[in-house]
Amino acid sequence: MTTARVRGWRGKLLAAGIGEPTVVKAYQLLRALMNTDVDDELIRRNPCRIKGADHYEVPERPVLTVPEVFAFADSIAPRYRLLVLLAAFTTLRFGELAALRRRGIDLEGLAVSVRRCQAELQDGRLFDKAPKSAAGVRAISFPTELLDDVTGHLDQFTAPGRDGHVFVGAQGGRLRQSNFRDDWVTAKKAAGVTSDLHFHDLRHTGNTLASTAGASTRELMTRMGHSSSRAALIYQHMTSDRDRVIADRLGAMIRESGGEVSPQ
Repeated sequence: MTTARVRGWRGKLLAAGIGEPTVVKAYQLLRALMNTDVDDELIRRNPCRIKGADHYEVPERPVLTVPEVFAFADSIAPRYRLLVLLAAFTTLRFGELAALRRRGIDLEGLAVSVRRCQAELQDGRLFDKAPKSAAGVRAISFPTELLDDVTGHLDQFTAPGRDGHVFVGAQGGRLRQSNFRDDWVTAKKAAGVTSDLHFHDLRHTGNTLASTAGASTRELMTRMGHSSSRAALIYQHMTSDRDRVIADRLGAMIRESGGEVSPQ
């Protein structure tokens, strides 16, 4: 195994049209394997020495303004309106929202509890699993201005019972992004937002808005459910009172933008 051979392997992957992020991850994995071989004294030097091959430039994703978030929420099918609002103002991932149960909504505390995350197998089967790290288990406050939307959605669209899924498809089945792909595309056109908007961009938007609202790095990491080795533990110690302040500031931004909308 030589550096030239690794370079040729990488070049063939890129020439075959495989996405750069996938090629980068494959290269990182190969380099890790070769590092183990070096540690085990099977080889003297790691052949993965291609400059810049272990990272790629992530394109800047779109960030919506508060009025644009509400314009988009107004344009999508009513059963997915709260999905858009919570994704933007609590920064929950799609899998976390899809796994959310009715008992995970605290109407008095104005918070959403994340305990599970939905995953999809290659054969299309869905199941709920624990978050990848302890930091993923968290309670996130949502702005008071969303309470009417939350209660309206629970009354009209959520599956029955305490364990009923908060978000379900039009036929009452488990939520999949494919359930509302057509609604998503239609809403983008109707709201006049960028056609490049992906669901994950709502989370990106929410993180940006929370930062603007004054959230510190630790507070942002807690809301996002991120962790990084031992240092991640400090992100889980943010008080609920401080998280409430962040949600209240987000609510003020909604009011100032004229984003208040009557209940469903």
